[in-house]
Amino acid sequence: MPWLYLSIAIVSEVVATSALKAANGFTCWAPSLLVAVGYASALYFLSLALRTIPLGVAYAIWSGVGVALIILAGWVLYRQPLDVASFIGIALIVSGVIVLHIYSKAAAH
Repeated sequence: MPWLYLSIAIVSEVVATSALKAANGFTCWAPSLLVAVGYASALYFLSLALRTIPLGVAYAIWSGVGVALIILAGWVLYRQPLDVASFIGIALIVSGVIVLHIYSKAAAH
């Protein structure tokens, strides 16, 4: 369950951060509400994941995967351009998360 909680926290944070641009300085109520609910959900589910996943491992995965997904969300939702370096960076982040998840003894606790 802790990995599911961490996944929900990541998706919630990505949704909230993506909506932050659409909220236009909190002048648009629907995206602003999505920002508030998304961040609250992200922190709640991260706190549940932290019951068993070590803090450093959970935060590294949460922030790394979140950054990679936000870059992709900006590309898809807001047509923000990506270059080769962006894709290499995303691949490195994903590789780091895989190494942490599969090979770190700290992640096994």
